[in-house]
Amino acid sequence: MSLTRSAEATASRTADSRWLELLARAGFIGYGIVHLLFAWLALQIAFGTSSDDGDQSGALRTLAAQPLGKFLVIATAVGLLAMAIWQALEAAVGHRAERGRERVTERLASAGRTLVYLYFAWTAFKVFNDAGSNSADQQEALTGKLMTSSGGRWLVGLAGVVLAAIGVGLVIYGAVKRFEKHLKTGEMSPKTRKLARRLGMAGYIAKGVAYGISGLLVVVAAVNYDPEKARGLDAALHTLREQSYGVFLLTLVALGIAAFGFFCFLQSRYRKV
Repeated sequence: MSLTRSAEATASRTADSRWLELLARAGFIGYGIVHLLFAWLALQIAFGTSSDDGDQSGALRTLAAQPLGKFLVIATAVGLLAMAIWQALEAAVGHRAERGRERVTERLASAGRTLVYLYFAWTAFKVFNDAGSNSADQQEALTGKLMTSSGGRWLVGLAGVVLAAIGVGLVIYGAVKRFEKHLKTGEMSPKTRKLARRLGMAGYIAKGVAYGISGLLVVVAAVNYDPEKARGLDAALHTLREQSYGVFLLTLVALGIAAFGFFCFLQSRYRKV
């Protein structure tokens, strides 16, 4: 028991580290830049001019191609890694203001964010090392391998259901403005708080739509034994474009993702860390 308390105390001190806080806040800026570039790629898909993956890895490759791009990509990776460490500590010992079921829910959410930030940090490191050539093709190859293994189609289908559920969760999270509880709203002016609310709602709902469609495509790929349909966010955006009023709908999603990017900039200042 004493070892457990000692470990929790050490984790708590690490979570309160000033350096970790600064790196995490810088990570939000990098995360915002990635989403703005992601939104730009989505707009290019909407108007049929995209030549890169319409997802976060494509956004990072776009960033890497700019002047000082490699430096910005590695800086983003470090910031995202700090965000992952911060959320891992929150999952382990954080959310002490909540009690009972609410604390368990928040800690599970932090564990999920840890995985998301780790994935994006890993993707950024791959792009920095020129190893992330085409994430959509890599996902298709991995899905194809899974489908040929025993029970692989069930695993792919389950992954699609989880991804779709995350999409639904993001839509609800944004619609009920749950993100506000993690912001220092008391330090905001009325105009800033109103802006944060609008950006957060638009951003989370747009991301939820994109992830939800992506998850459904993965489920369809598993049912139809068609790995080409399991190409992640890039395929989701192309599928959305092919629908009636697809250009209009995809433009709205792109604007929502851009809103999330700007919301990340606000989080770098007002997020409770």
